[in-house]
This record gives sequence, C-alpha cells and structure tokens, in this order.
Amino acid sequence: MMNRRDFLIRGTMATAGCMAVSSSSVLAAQAAKSGDLKLDNDLYAQFQNPDSRYKPYVRWWWNGDKVEAGELVRELRVLKEAGIGGVEINPVEFPAAESDMGIRSLEWLSDEWIDMLQVTFDEAKKLGIVCDLIVGSGWPFGAEYLKGDERGQIMIIGARKLTGPIDSLEVSKFALLKEADPKISNAYPGRTLHLISLKLVPDPINGTDQIVDLSDKIGQDVVTIDIPEGKHVLYALVRIDSFGGVICGAPGASGPTLNHLNKPAVEKYLNHMSDTIQKKTGPLSNHLRAFFTDSMELEGANWTKDMAEAFQKRNGYDIMPFLGFTMFKIEGMGNVVDYNYGADMGPEFKDMIDRMRYDMEVTKAEMFRDRFNKTFVDWCKKLNVKSRAQTYGRGFFPLETSMMYDIPEGESWTTNWLQHRVGEEMSNEEYRAGRAYTMINKYISSGAHLTGKRLITAEEMTNTYRVFNATLEFLKIGCDQNAIAGITHSIFHGFSYSPPEAPFPGWVRYGTFHNERNNWWPYAGYFYKYRARVSALLQNADMYADIAILPPVADMWTAIGMQNEPFPSTINVPYQTLLWEAMNKTGNGTDYVSEPVIRDCKVNKGRLWYGKRSYSSLFLIEVESMEPSTLDKLIEFVSSGGKVFCIEKYPHKSLGWNNYKERDRQITAKIDKLKTFPDRFILLQKPANNDFVAWYPAIQKKYGLTPFVSVAVANPFVMINRYIRDDKSEMFFFINSHLHQSHQTKIAFAKDVIAGKNAWVWDLDKGERFRIDLNAGNEFDLYLGPADSRVIVFDKEEKGPKWNPIPVAGKNKQTLDGAWDVEFRHSLEKTVKNARMDKLDDLKETEYVNFTGTAVYRKKFNVRDTKNTILNLGKVYGVSEVKVNGKDCGVTWYGNRLYDISDKLRSGENEVEVYVTTTMGNYMKTLKDNKTAQMWVNQKRGTQPIQSMGLAGPVTIYES
Repeated sequence: MMNRRDFLIRGTMATAGCMAVSSSSVLAAQAAKSGDLKLDNDLYAQFQNPDSRYKPYVRWWWNGDKVEAGELVRELRVLKEAGIGGVEINPVEFPAAESDMGIRSLEWLSDEWIDMLQVTFDEAKKLGIVCDLIVGSGWPFGAEYLKGDERGQIMIIGARKLTGPIDSLEVSKFALLKEADPKISNAYPGRTLHLISLKLVPDPINGTDQIVDLSDKIGQDVVTIDIPEGKHVLYALVRIDSFGGVICGAPGASGPTLNHLNKPAVEKYLNHMSDTIQKKTGPLSNHLRAFFTDSMELEGANWTKDMAEAFQKRNGYDIMPFLGFTMFKIEGMGNVVDYNYGADMGPEFKDMIDRMRYDMEVTKAEMFRDRFNKTFVDWCKKLNVKSRAQTYGRGFFPLETSMMYDIPEGESWTTNWLQHRVGEEMSNEEYRAGRAYTMINKYISSGAHLTGKRLITAEEMTNTYRVFNATLEFLKIGCDQNAIAGITHSIFHGFSYSPPEAPFPGWVRYGTFHNERNNWWPYAGYFYKYRARVSALLQNADMYADIAILPPVADMWTAIGMQNEPFPSTINVPYQTLLWEAMNKTGNGTDYVSEPVIRDCKVNKGRLWYGKRSYSSLFLIEVESMEPSTLDKLIEFVSSGGKVFCIEKYPHKSLGWNNYKERDRQITAKIDKLKTFPDRFILLQKPANNDFVAWYPAIQKKYGLTPFVSVAVANPFVMINRYIRDDKSEMFFFINSHLHQSHQTKIAFAKDVIAGKNAWVWDLDKGERFRIDLNAGNEFDLYLGPADSRVIVFDKEEKGPKWNPIPVAGKNKQTLDGAWDVEFRHSLEKTVKNARMDKLDDLKETEYVNFTGTAVYRKKFNVRDTKNTILNLGKVYGVSEVKVNGKDCGVTWYGNRLYDISDKLRSGENEVEVYVTTTMGNYMKTLKDNKTAQMWVNQKRGTQPIQSMGLAGPVTIYES
C-alpha cells in the first residue's frame, strides 16, 4: 500500500512535472551539506561556475505554514532556475494584510507538516539545493506547550519618585507592578507578575546605609509607607514569568517564549523537535546541512529560578539587595528608554553599582553560553548536522559566541530610508548611516577568523523599508559592504512562499521582494552569480589582519549594560566602528579581539598569536577597565616589540566588584610598567571631527604600520580586503559603495605580496581572468565606477589574455540628445503605451512617475566610422539592456552602463534600443485599496519617497 508520504511526492510530481537532474547536482548538494570547506584545487573553475554551496541561499518564509506539496516543488524549481543554491526553511506567522484564499495552516511538527518537510527534502536533493531548518518559528522561539519554568522570565524595576514628608502614603501593588511592566513587542497573555522586593532610598543616594528595605510589605495589596522629608525613590523589583510571546510564530510554535537560561528546558525543546521529525523522516543528517537559530531578540528576558544562586557562586556575593539599582527602564527588544530612571547616585555608590552591573552581565552571558549555546551546538553534533546561528543578542559574548558555532552568522539591512542612506552617505557621526552591514558583523567574522572558519554567513539585506524599491544595484552595495566586514556567504532575506493565485503582490512576509513577480526577477541571476563568485573566492582564503582592536565592550556592560544587537540603540563609544573602517580603507587588515582572547594569545617576536592569527599592533578604543591578567599579557607583548595604542585614555581600573581596590592597585602598577615603553605603549587623541580616514594615514606612517596596499587618495566609500590562500596566492577585493560617484586612485602593492607572482583581474561579471601589468613601484591605476567592485589576484599563473576594460571616456563622437521614442510596457497592468520624450529625464520628474515595468527607449543616429565605438548610457535607474540594429549588446545592472557596440554598427544610419526595467514602489503607492502595497510603501516607519526610474542619460557615443 502506498503510504501518505509517497502519495504526496507522486502527486507533487504529477502536479509540477518532472525535471531531469544530473548526479553531479546531488553530489554538489551532499558536499554543501557536509559544510567542509577544503581548498578547491581549481579555484578558477569554481569561480567560473560556482557549486551550490557558494550560490546565495534564501530565507524561505513558510507563511502561516499554509504549504502544499505542489507549490513547494514549484518554488524550489523557481529558485534553482534563478541561481539560488539553498533554502533556510522558516515557518512564520501568516501576514495580516494578505488573503489566505482559504488555504489551511499546518501545525508545526504535525504529521502533515513533516510530510511537507519530506517533500521539500526530496525535491531539494534532486535539484542540488541545500536545506537548513530554523529551530521553532518566529523570534525568539517557543511553543504553546511550554510550562512553568520552561517559559522565559524577566526581572525588572519600577521606580516612583516621591517628595516628602508624606505620612501613610498608600500605594497599590497593582500600581507598582504596572509601573515596572515594560511595553514589549509581544507580551504573552498568560504572564504573571510578582513583586520581589520594595526599597525606599533618598534621591540622590550615596551609600547602602540609606536603603530602607520595605520588602516585608510586598504581601499586601495596598502598601502604606511614611515618606521622610526630601526627595526619595521607591524601587519595586518585579519578576515576570511567561514574560514574552513568540513574535510572528507559526501555528503550533507561537505562545510563550522558551527560557533560554534553563538548560533542561532547552534540551527538552530541541530534542522534542528533532525526535518528532526524525520519527517520520529518518536521520535529519540525510536532509539538512544545518539547524539555525535567529538572533536572540529576547525582549530583555534575563532570569531563571536559580539565577541569584548561580550569581553568588560565580561572584562571591549576593546580588539581590542591589539588583534593582543596576537596572534601567526598558521597552521592546530590551532597549533602554531611560538611563536616568530612579535615583541619582553619588560617585562611590554609582561605582559600586556599575561594577555589580558588569558582574551581572557577565554572569548572564556565561549562563547563556553554558545553558543555551553549548546545548544547541552539542545537539547539532549529536544529530550530525551543522550548527548555524546569529550569535548575538542581549546576553551573548559578542566575539566568543561565534567561535563556538560551525557556521556563525551576521546580518545586513537596507536600514531606514530617510536616515541611513546606503550608497549615498558614509557618516562619521552616526554609525548606521550609509552602512548596510551591522555593527555586530565585525565581531562575528573576527571570532570566525580566530577559530579558522571560512564559511561566515549573513542574513543579507533585511528589509522593512525598500521591499518594492530595492534595485539589484542597491543590493549589491549592501552585500559588498558585508563581504568587507568579513561575511563570505549570502542568505537573502527573503523568499516568501506564495501561490501564483494569490492576489498581487502575493504573500509578503518580510524582507526584500525576491520573487518572480518582481520586475527585476528575470535579471536576478546576474546578481546571484556575482554573489556566488565572490563567495567562491572568499571561502577559499583567509582574510588578512595585522592589527587587533579591543572595543570597550566591558566598559559598555559596566555603564549601560549589554547592547549587542545588530544595531545597538546606544553604545558607549559611538565612533568605534570608524577605526576599523579607516584602517581597511588605507591598507591594513583588522580583527576585533576580547580580553579572554588576548590572555590566551602567545607572544613571539613582537606579535600576538592566537592559533594561526597574529598581530603586530593592538588598538584599545577608550578602554577604561581591564583585568590585571590581560595587562600582564600586554606587558609581555610590548616587551617583545609589539605596539599597543590607547585612544583617548589608558586603562585605569579593574572590572567587577569583588576585591576591586586591590585589583585597581594592580592595574595602576601594570600601566606604569607599560609607560616605560613610550615608543610602544602610545596614547593617541582621536580626530575632533571623527574623520578617521583622514586621521589614520599619519598614524600609519609615523608608527610604521605597514599597509599591504598603499592608497594615494583614500575615499570613505572605497574599502579593501586582502586574502591569502593556502597555496600562498593573494587576493584583493576592492569595492565602491557609492551609488552615483566613481573613484580613481593609484594603489601600490607591498613587495612581499607580489614577489614571484603575476597580477590578474578576475572579472566577477564574466567569470574570466585577465593579466594586468603593474607600473613602476608596483602601482596600479584603480578605477571603480558607482557600486563597482574589483578582484585582483597574485599567483603563479603565466598565460592569459590582457585586461582591456571598456574605457569610461574617449574621443567624443556625439551625444544622443533631443527626442526619444519610448514604449512603456507596464508589467502589472499588461498595457503598452507609446510616447515621444523631448529629452531624457528621470521618470519621477515626468507624467510617467507611477510607471512600473520596462521602458524601451529608441533613437536613430548616424556614424561614419564604426571602429572602437563605445555607448555610454549615462545615469540609469534600473536594469539596462541594449540592442543596436536589433543585435543584442548585453545587460548591465550596476555601475557605469558601457557597451562596446563596434561590431553592431553599420556606416550611416543606426538604431539603438535601451530597455530599462524599473522598480515597483512608485506604482505600489497608487494602489490605495491594496493593503500589502500600502503597508510597505506608505507605512508608519515613514512614507517612502518617490523613486528615480528609467534612462536619465546623457547618452553618449565615443571612440575608445
């Protein structure tokens, strides 16, 4: 008898048709699943035609788990055809704005849901597509079935300011609980609030002897208190059980969030998931590359029933009498809304509380590491699948956590439309401005480098603003920036499960509109192939670093608590990311390190060695506090010839509370010892305007921080990474992150880089390599167009064609100004309109501002000499494709839109056709009755501005 799974699979094949897949595709999938990234012997072959493991993956939103076998198969084939190499299966809540067309949701871990997993596994294996599976659903994960201490908990405070004298003030317990209760993103309806302690203190408070403990009153529904004369603050310490609900959880995996600090609960949850699935599918190692956990957006959850006991065991004192004073007022995602909440503190009392806050944050991070991180990694090992995780959140060690996982993951964002203009600015004042990569990514990649990992993934170009307005060119800039930050593989965010019958634009959960209904989908393969080639190169080499940077994480935890999200709402030293950027832009490579990493380093001949990584210099970014044992290592390092640079200040105090006075004395003595090496223990003042790109070259020159490539004219938008392969060949990756501006400069490679090697450009678009000759002094004239990138390789290869790129300018033949005939092919209304434009202009400035689709521009022109003729389209907003006299000249989707049309021309009259495929957002703004359209283009985060579209020109023809 045919079982249910076989019936579904056969039904699927009948519905979707059959596809022949070669055995090599299956082998590629198996190789990718293994996660083993051994050096490809023929990297150039992989560069030309990358395996599935290098191709981008997508987060595959299973919207509401309303999934059906035939549609799963269809979508996998759509992704395969587009050039996607893998999927992260991600069940999620159904989008509220959509019509579900009456399709039933499957419950997470039900037999029917697992049947759909099996359909996916089987089809993916046939297609050579890799599968990862998220743990649970939504963020953070949980489930309806969790009970008691298995559910997340938080300890928080409510603080009420009072002015006395007041006799017999009555305060209800309900009011105290309400004051403490934070406004989080998704509060679980079944949560319970408990008043743990009640304290009255003067404002300001200067010592522990001023604390009046009123905790004997917490059992009363109405508390009566006498308030002495003066200003006071009433502190209520509150614990909330069943604190938060899963955000966007799919049916069966919503409900309360898991208590990640409860190891038995974590083990039970994970084992329940794997055991339930494997009963039907067999070993998951036959189907999955990795299990995945999203970033720990725990909304501030920070407690478990033995937290106080664990703290005392680790730190030697009881935190409970002081815990409330270490806390701030929080809201959604645990973000602090008021750092001045509660009473002001005198300096001695504040120093005590700050030190205790640090102890608390470290304890919490250690417990997350021991009870969640290690448990998850061990579970994956037991299942023989890889552990993949976004290894950050309020509770994680930002560097060390990524060292534990097989595949550490960061993320990048399109960021806020109006405030953080990626591709248009690179601010020195706001660390998000102009950056798609997130602050956490440098920690993630550094931890991976320190442990020899080359596969470092990222949730790429997460999108809550430009869902229908993100161009391929814009996405490229963000992904290139991410690669510079150390990411080597893309997990695009995201591809939504959406039946073709769903009303336009389909089921859109979240993220960039990677979808066959997007105008640019027919061209997405160009972008996906580009990303695959970058990944093939970067996963077969080690990113070079000669400088270590110690960010002031411990000081941040001391002063304001953990802030380790992708984009922290507050950081203690706002400019810290600008330092590694400046070093990168002027020819040095960097890794972040931590105090534990420094202490574990070996010192040899003026270098800090951690495994195979070594550094000749260490920069401390306004580090105030440090462990004495870390300074012992720095003394050893400096004594052997290494350099330590302290920006703005020297470390001057110890961390934590216990025995701090003795440790402070040790810090002072050790810093005095380091100061006896003034040429190697150096205090630097940061630039007043935070222009580190202008500031750093003088530091570099003065202190002999030899760059691997010298840059004549540094540019804030131009970034450089160096990579070394196992065969000692060298690679350099250059990017220009500006959407509109080009940059040209001379670069000179260090002698040790080029010794005995030949120089090549590996063309990331064509998949070919071309020989280049360096000028005197090992110089090369680097030109990068808008959104451009370049890979230069030094190896032993000798034979190959010479690089001869299309020149950007030449002897002008003519400008194709004046009138153009334009055909507007509307992609959604399926209409065609013809117009005559007197001159080229951005469509947003014309009556066609709300157009979406492909605009075909036509013009006739005359030439006599057809040789060496270049067509430059000027400014294009969208993907461009050109035909001359009906002959295809190719596609350009970013940067300068240049075409060599010499062999397409004839003497006399010619006709050029320029096809420009636009974005969809302007049109979506007109769909007032379409809830999805309005949600994403006229949303509460800020109405999106009208976008530029089309061929703006000027279009010129010149002789190369």
